[in-house]
Amino acid sequence: MTGSRVRPMRGASRVLAALALATAVPACGRDAAGDAQRLPRIGIVFDVGGLGDHGFNDGAAAGANRAAGAGKATVEFADGGEGDKRLISLRRLAKAGTNLVVAVGFLSSRDATIVAREFPAVHFAVIDYSLPVDDQGRAMTPPANLVGVSFREEEGAYLVGALAALSSRTQRVGFVGGMRSPLITRFEVGFAAGVRRVCPGCDVLVNYAGSTPAGFRDPAAGRALALEQYASGADVVFQAAGETGMGVMEAARKSGHLVIGVDVDQSGAAPGRVLTSMIKRIDVAVEDVINRERAGSFAGGTITYGVAEGAIGYVYDARNAPLIPTWVRTRVETLRAAIAAELLTAPSLR
Repeated sequence: MTGSRVRPMRGASRVLAALALATAVPACGRDAAGDAQRLPRIGIVFDVGGLGDHGFNDGAAAGANRAAGAGKATVEFADGGEGDKRLISLRRLAKAGTNLVVAVGFLSSRDATIVAREFPAVHFAVIDYSLPVDDQGRAMTPPANLVGVSFREEEGAYLVGALAALSSRTQRVGFVGGMRSPLITRFEVGFAAGVRRVCPGCDVLVNYAGSTPAGFRDPAAGRALALEQYASGADVVFQAAGETGMGVMEAARKSGHLVIGVDVDQSGAAPGRVLTSMIKRIDVAVEDVINRERAGSFAGGTITYGVAEGAIGYVYDARNAPLIPTWVRTRVETLRAAIAAELLTAPSLR
């Protein structure tokens, strides 16, 4: 695939600005019924955990619903999950005349590649795309009708790592991942680097719930791992674990320690205990891809979003401001500005 990094506008995100312009186009003089018939049909196939996961899948749904609510597309949701269910959903949507099928999650990369080859007239996008391999272990070249969307998660993890370290009283923080995989490793590595940027002597405890997709849907394991880390002296734990992460949030509520959410604002999962949430604007990516389909500018390749594009960040608002002193906020914002200006690179590999 041809790589392309979306570059930011000065002082604002190019992607966010484009979305705002698309929403603001007036409908005067149009035939409403004709427009409705011409709207692109979008299918969204969810990842493990499905709609209502309070995280990744819900973010994708928010972007699709915003596009539909603005009159830019019609949207149909489908479950993905594991086994053949994802393939079945992808094929069903492609056969139904859908213009663009968006598969959510890196676990969809192989199945989406297979189905995209079967339906060359249909466009496909994979959120958190990872180059798949076939049954013989060979890399599968993606077709021209598929775009791989990825994020620089390590940048957001770096920022919340610095925030965790600056907020820790024990100089020991924790990370709980879902499935051990290259994607979740980027969260772990970025988090640890951010911690050590501001606190070289801090310890980072690391645990994963598993090495299969089941690691993303085991709240009991997440709760047990987080409670173990808290008992070992960690007073802030960052989770990147899908549904498993809800167990981590529960552990924070029960223990009275701090937790950091992921993907979307998860402050409601542990009121008063959520130091922040690392924001990964899946909604922005999904709406952007839908806009490209509607504008006729869809193209295969790769799109990457990060801090500079306004798609990666962290929550700071009235709910968590009492937990973050001004000097801490200033320090983290300095790091954020440096990453956005490409003066600082957050590592993603061990």
